Amino acid sequence: MFALPSIRRLIAAALLVAISVLIAWAQLDSTRDQNRLPGTVVATYPHDPSAFTQGLTVNKGEIYESTGQYGNSSLRRTELETGRIEKIVELSDHYFGEGITVFRDQLYQLTWRSRIGFIYDLETFDVIDTFQFSGEGWGLTNDSEYLIISDGSSSIRFLDPETFSVIKRISVRENNLSVTQLNELEYVDGEIWANIWHEDRIARISPRTGEILGWIDLSGLYPRSARGSEDVMNGIAFDRERRRLFVTGKNWPSLFEIKITQL
Repeated sequence: MFALPSIRRLIAAALLVAISVLIAWAQLDSTRDQNRLPGTVVATYPHDPSAFTQGLTVNKGEIYESTGQYGNSSLRRTELETGRIEKIVELSDHYFGEGITVFRDQLYQLTWRSRIGFIYDLETFDVIDTFQFSGEGWGLTNDSEYLIISDGSSSIRFLDPETFSVIKRISVRENNLSVTQLNELEYVDGEIWANIWHEDRIARISPRTGEILGWIDLSGLYPRSARGSEDVMNGIAFDRERRRLFVTGKNWPSLFEIKITQL
């Protein structure tokens, strides 16, 4: 049988461990709160509610959008203020449109499972060329040197724009845990921003290490009660020239210009 002082020491040690765990959890919660930044809506624009948004980008003040669904995929250019479609090209029925990016004055578009991408003339939407890639295509952006692609996993690949071979691959993680379901991408001030499928938040990712740098919380942007189960937030477009950030979602009736005040 233990002596009474030994029991007291064991109880005291257990209490110290419990207190340490509680402090660690409190510190972790505090860190999470610090890394979670809210987005403030500064303007709202019309958006085609039938557009199943898979990719979004802005170039010289005009919005370019890729829509998905077999038999209903397209590439379109729209007028920001009115949402009016200025130009549209429809993909063949066996292609499911995905992410897009403007790179070196040409527009690149992924497809989901066909392992083929299209390169368009920005003005005419004529297909200049195609390219092959492995795996699925989800999000697409660029850092002015490489094409950057997501495939729904925790992996992000950097492709050579001439050969389309994989130059680098990063694994996205937070607190040593993989972050998956990476969807539409945008390159913002040296960071990769990514929609997370079925979540109303944007991940800010280090392109060097894959570590999560923080989150943009957009949970109050468009009520879930007003949308279907697949009408998720998807679409990030950063206007570098005018420092404007736009977001929308699949089948959303609005495109939002938001401001992240703490950044």
